[in-house]
Amino acid sequence: MARWLKAEGDPVASGDLLVEIETDKATMEVEAVDEGILGRILVPAGTAGVAVNQPIALLLEEGEDPAALDEGAPAAAAPPAPPEAADASPPPPADPRPDTEEPEATQGQGRIFASPLARRLAAEAHLDLRTVTGSGPHGRIIRNDVEAALAKGPSSRTAPASHSPKASQAAPASQASQAAPAVPTASAALPQAPHRLVPHTTMRRVIARRLTESKQTVPHFYLSVDIEMDALLALRQRLNAHLEDGGRISVNDMIIKAVALALRKVPEANASWHDDGLVFWENVDIAVAVATPGGLVTPVVREADRKGLGAIAAEVRALAARAREGRLMPEEYQGGGFSISNLGMYGVREFSAIINPPQACLLAVGAAEPRPVVRDHGLAVATVMTCTVSVDHRVVDGAVGAQFLGAFKALIQAPETMLL
Repeated sequence: MARWLKAEGDPVASGDLLVEIETDKATMEVEAVDEGILGRILVPAGTAGVAVNQPIALLLEEGEDPAALDEGAPAAAAPPAPPEAADASPPPPADPRPDTEEPEATQGQGRIFASPLARRLAAEAHLDLRTVTGSGPHGRIIRNDVEAALAKGPSSRTAPASHSPKASQAAPASQASQAAPAVPTASAALPQAPHRLVPHTTMRRVIARRLTESKQTVPHFYLSVDIEMDALLALRQRLNAHLEDGGRISVNDMIIKAVALALRKVPEANASWHDDGLVFWENVDIAVAVATPGGLVTPVVREADRKGLGAIAAEVRALAARAREGRLMPEEYQGGGFSISNLGMYGVREFSAIINPPQACLLAVGAAEPRPVVRDHGLAVATVMTCTVSVDHRVVDGAVGAQFLGAFKALIQAPETMLL
C-alpha cells in the first residue's frame, strides 16, 4: 500500500482516485467504484503484503450513521504478514521460555502499534520503536515514520542483536520472525561507519528473490558470438533519413526484430520450463529490460515477429516511458518467452545475464565498436558487437542455442532480410 489519496472524512465520487498500490513492478492508482464518504481506512499507507480482495477501507453512504462503520468492519482488520515471509528461510527455533506477550509485541512500557513492514525495517536498522512517533491511524507506526527516524541519525538505534544480549531478550519471537529478510544477507549487522540506509522497496525485494532463485536453481550455460554491424547501421541510417526525430529506429529496435525472426526460424528456443513438460510458445513475445530508479523492469513486445520496425520502435518508447514512471499495467510486463538486455549504450563490451524464469533464454547485447577483422586473408576494420545468450539447459540444448545465435547473426549481418 503506497499512499492514500483521500483522507478519512473526505467525500468520494465514482471515478475518484482513492489510493496508490505498489506491486512488484509498478505503482497503480485505484479508482472508487461507488460514491460516499471515506469513513474508515482499514489498511494504512506503508502496509506490505495486502491480500488480493482484502477490504482496505469503508465508505459511508450519504446520511448514513458513522456507527455503521463498526458493524461493517471485518473481524481481522490487522494487515497480514508480508508475502515475502513465505519465501524466507525457515524460522529460527522457538524460544523455550513461555511467550505470554501479545502478537503486536510489548517493548519497555506499553504496547507498540506498528505495521509488519515498519517492524521489519526497524529491526533491520536496529531502531528502537519506542523512540518513533506513529502517524498512522490511532498512532500506528508505519514505514514513513521509520524512514523519517532513520534520516535523523543513529541516536535512536539499538545495538545489533548479536552484540547486545539484553536487546535479544527484549525482542519477542513473533517480532523476530517478522523481521527476517526475504533474501539472506552475508551479515545481519549494519556497518559501524557513517552510512545511509535506503529501505528495500517491494520491487527490489522481488527482484532479489527471483534472481537468487534463478541462479541457484536454473542450470545456466552461455554462448557468445561476434557480429559485424556495418550493414545494419547503414540500413538504419537510410531508414531514419525518412523519419522524424521522435519516430527514429534504434539499434535495439532492430535487435528485437532480429531476435523475434530468429525464434521463428528456431522455435525450440522459444520455450519455457514447466514441471509437467516443456512449454513451446506459439507467439513470439519479447521482454525488453528497462532500467528504472526502483530496479529492472521487463515490459513485453507482443508478437514482435509480426510487427514492423516502426511499430516496434514506437511501442518500446511508450513501454519504457511508462516503466520509468512506474505506470506499467500488469499485462504489459507479465509473460514473454524470451528476454533481451542491452548494455551497449553504456560501453559494456560483453556480459552474461541471469535468466528470468520461467523463460529459458536471455540475450545480453554489448557495445558495437570498431575492431580488427580478417577479410580475404587480410586485416580490416569493422564495427563488431558481441552478444551472449544465457540458456536454461533443462529446456534448450547447446546445439539449439547455437542454431538460434546463427540465425540471429545472419539476420543482423543481412538486415534487408528482416524487411521481407
